[in-house]
Amino acid sequence: MKMRNILMTGSVLVAASATMSMAADCGISDGRISIIGNEFPAIQTVAANAQACEGLTEAKANLTADHQKINLAGLQGNPAEYTSAIVANSSIVALINEDVLRPLDDLIAAFGQDIPKNQLITVDGKVMAVAFMANAQHLVYRQDILEQIGMAPPATYEDMLAVAEKIRADGILDYPLSGSFMAGWNLAQEFVNMYIGHGGTFYEPGTANVSVNNDAGVATLEMLQSLSSYMNPDYLTHDSNAAGAEWEAGNVAMMNMWGSRTGVLMDAEGAAPEVYENTMVGAPMTVAGGDTPASTLWWDGWTIAKNISDADAEATFKALKHGISPAILNDETMGQAVWMIEGYQPAPVNEGVFSAISMQTQPYPMLPHHGLLHTALGDNIADFLQGKESAEQALMDIEAAYTTAAKEKGFVN
Repeated sequence: MKMRNILMTGSVLVAASATMSMAADCGISDGRISIIGNEFPAIQTVAANAQACEGLTEAKANLTADHQKINLAGLQGNPAEYTSAIVANSSIVALINEDVLRPLDDLIAAFGQDIPKNQLITVDGKVMAVAFMANAQHLVYRQDILEQIGMAPPATYEDMLAVAEKIRADGILDYPLSGSFMAGWNLAQEFVNMYIGHGGTFYEPGTANVSVNNDAGVATLEMLQSLSSYMNPDYLTHDSNAAGAEWEAGNVAMMNMWGSRTGVLMDAEGAAPEVYENTMVGAPMTVAGGDTPASTLWWDGWTIAKNISDADAEATFKALKHGISPAILNDETMGQAVWMIEGYQPAPVNEGVFSAISMQTQPYPMLPHHGLLHTALGDNIADFLQGKESAEQALMDIEAAYTTAAKEKGFVN
């Protein structure tokens, strides 16, 4: 077995240590793996098990909430710093647009013919990623607090506002709501969810011409503003990690949260028993009398960098294939995600994502130009929420920012 350098960041080191002591034969004789991805437990598990492969000359994983800010730069070098980016519906598009990912068809033909077809993410006829888990945002609530006020878990966002008002009026919590409302990517995602729930369409039919300055867009912004009035005044700085910390501190009674994050909220670490024992998950909520969930269905998967050697590409492919093999499933990992892996048995913590699937929640738009709109949304919603401009002006700013970027990229004339 060759000596190798192992570098992992922060919380990942703990998750990986036990796995690293049990090296695995993945058929690797040479090559390195260097992963960039998000930091939640399911990805930590995949990264740790990939790095457990014998024969790797180097094994690294940089798992961070800032992964989308650094993955492109880390893939553009020659050779690329990272041999793989773990991505989702939205984040893969920007990397494909910049031509930094390697199509996987040849590697699958040689080493991955047993990977189930439903895990192969195909874009323009080429396999560009291998998915390993499903994800969605859905309701998380404190059962004890809702029982205290005599109200049921909300099924709609209007219900959530009514429950939040009752909690505040009864003096239980000043700021009963939380969520991933950090200005930028997270806030844009909340708009996408809510806009879909309002029945909005993002573009003129058959074109990349944006169309969000409409009644659905105004209603979406107004609902986000109503929700924010029940959140900590610093809500524009709260991503999933900060919202989770608020939850574990006992400061929050309800929020719309990623299914991949709920396991941390429901375990015995980091929170008092009255918090984690009463943390429950619910289905995605609807809004404005509609029956379309105000959420989006996601997959997470791994890719292979284009600007690396064939040896590194082969080693990374084999290691990540091992990283998502049925062997990773056990009592500890089963509840970390809705795994797209043979042998997965659903856990109660994942009922929210299963509900999203059964309610036919729409997938996040995987369009080459949608990342530009997501950026425009994230850059222009905060001013409205802070009362600095009208909803109509914010939507005009969003459309103008998107159109400028889309023209530069050649998506619109």
